[in-house]
Amino acid sequence: MEEGFDIAGLINDYGFPVVAMVGLGYFIYFIWNFVNEKVDPEISKMHIALIRVIDQTRMLDQDMIRLQQKVNVVLEYREIYGRPNEKTDTEPRERKEDA
Repeated sequence: MEEGFDIAGLINDYGFPVVAMVGLGYFIYFIWNFVNEKVDPEISKMHIALIRVIDQTRMLDQDMIRLQQKVNVVLEYREIYGRPNEKTDTEPRERKEDA
């Protein structure tokens, strides 16, 4: 007789439900071990990468707000002083009052 598992002999000695439960227990152990050793470290790395992306997005949003404020200031100055080379003098025009 060969060395190793004799599934038919185990089922004959202990019954199918017992052998099936031992197999299921090993399967659950294998999955649990795989998740703890392989998946959890990768999820931790992804979590760190996600935090970096969120921080970069916030910084980009703040930069966009600053840029929009600068554009608004330039447009306001252009409205008051006119475009360069439009007039030779640098006197401000009369400002239009918003209604």
